[in-house]
Amino acid sequence: MGHRRKAREIALQVLYQIDVSKIDVDEAIELFRGSFGMPQESVGFSTQLIKYTLDHVKEIDDLIRSCSEHWSLERMSTVDKNILRMAVCEFLYCDDIPPKVTLNEAIDIGKNYGSDNSGSFINGILDAIYAKLWGKDEN
Repeated sequence: MGHRRKAREIALQVLYQIDVSKIDVDEAIELFRGSFGMPQESVGFSTQLIKYTLDHVKEIDDLIRSCSEHWSLERMSTVDKNILRMAVCEFLYCDDIPPKVTLNEAIDIGKNYGSDNSGSFINGILDAIYAKLWGKDEN
């Protein structure tokens, strides 16, 4: 597993923890690090992804809402919602990551951590967001 994949998985788990327990971001990162450890090569990217996602969560959530027909954020599972948030954060703020990589990573993480339908659900919303941001279909 690549260090960025591991960093995304760590970010998902920390964002989930923050979403569920409503604790401070730095406290959540330290709790995760103390309980599970963080590979040194994954610390920087996971921390950046967590903080960028939370710093821009209103803008990110607004974009997700605009592209998720018949699904409010409140109806989405916490796992799927946070995978979508991370992916949109990468789309908007990580210019060094090709959108197709972000899309594929989000779908794979959704399949591993979400429900049986998470992969296709995440794919559909991220495809719509991609089209809205860049005016074309990524696939």
